[in-house]
Amino acid sequence: MTMGRGVSSFWHALLRLVLACGVFGLGCTAASAQGQSDSEFQELAQGWLRGAVAAAQGSGASPLRMEVVVGNLDSRLKLAACGNVEPYLPPGTRLWGRTRVSLRCVDGMSRWNVSLPVTVNAYGKAWVIKRHVPAGAVLTRDDLVESEVNWAEENAAVLADSTQWQGQIATRLLTTGQTLRQGMVKPAQVFQAGAQVRVVAQGMGFQISSDAQALSAGVIGQVARVRMDNGRITAGTVLDTRTVQIDM
Repeated sequence: MTMGRGVSSFWHALLRLVLACGVFGLGCTAASAQGQSDSEFQELAQGWLRGAVAAAQGSGASPLRMEVVVGNLDSRLKLAACGNVEPYLPPGTRLWGRTRVSLRCVDGMSRWNVSLPVTVNAYGKAWVIKRHVPAGAVLTRDDLVESEVNWAEENAAVLADSTQWQGQIATRLLTTGQTLRQGMVKPAQVFQAGAQVRVVAQGMGFQISSDAQALSAGVIGQVARVRMDNGRITAGTVLDTRTVQIDM
């Protein structure tokens, strides 16, 4: 999947919030950290991350169930006492999968800046390979089953909408249990240049069809060029193994 519109807007909102809080320090809650222990730093970071996620979600329910796991500071660090510790996300860092959140001292004799390992999991429905699919095979609903998975386990986008993969072909061997993601499938080529095809032209209240010759290979959902019987060259969207549609 690509991520659905709701999930995409959720992450855009989260990114805006994190940038405002972490980079510019706008309206964010920092904590007094005089003599804080490692576990207290973890709690501070985790609370900030959960707050960022909750604020970005707003009133609309996200289709993903988020889970934040914060790791430990480097045990070799010896941090000076600080009256105010501020969590933030370094520029270019994504709150997805294995990442890091930083903590900086903004009120102390010694200004320090450290980072904590973080894992952000995102659980939701996705399509999972039910049985091995060889490279080049056309995917059907029989090849996959819908299940809850961790979308953040890999960086590639999940293909959550079945229209994004049905009828497409596997780019490599897909094994049982794999979550279907971007790059695992591609549109199927259904005819070669030179093939005879049927062109369907439709507009408001009418539809006509005519034979034509393909001037380029036909891939379902993509544009192909054709030569009509009268010699005119045009282009349309490939619908199936021999149909090209032109919207008037």
